[in-house]
Amino acid sequence: MDTNKEKEIKKETKFSGGKRLEKDAFDSKVLDLRRVARVVAGGRRFSFRATVVAGNRKGEVGVGIAKGLDVQQSVNKATRMAKKDLIRVSFRNGTIVHEVDGKFGSAFVRLKPAAKGRGIIAGGAVRTVLSLAGLSDVTSKIISTSSNKLNIARATLEALKHLKNKNRPTA
Repeated sequence: MDTNKEKEIKKETKFSGGKRLEKDAFDSKVLDLRRVARVVAGGRRFSFRATVVAGNRKGEVGVGIAKGLDVQQSVNKATRMAKKDLIRVSFRNGTIVHEVDGKFGSAFVRLKPAAKGRGIIAGGAVRTVLSLAGLSDVTSKIISTSSNKLNIARATLEALKHLKNKNRPTA
């Protein structure tokens, strides 16, 4: 007879090839989904491009982009790519330690620390990246004319990379 604790362990783990794999601790969110086409002899071939942000809400976050023949395939591939390119974010008490800027392509993002309880004051892509990184109080501004969600997300990652690493993440 299984006890409650053993039942919980079975729910949280998967068995694969005799190895015990822990349940995935990363949350992911689809940032952008586009249908793209390439022209070949005889017409167009359609595929889907997904941009996904993955993070564990404890200081690790990444952005992935991938194409697939259907939506589910492209989202799964992009999620795997996001988990491969994770960065470690330094923050204290739910906010960043100092003001920082990030630039990628034509996208320019500025992040500023905010007071406790203020919340994430940010637009679409920036809000997604910051919340999946585990930050709870940050003010941001997109200082560019770029409306490309992928470039804005990557600019946010560049800004987070420039944070000083002497302060380890604490919730």
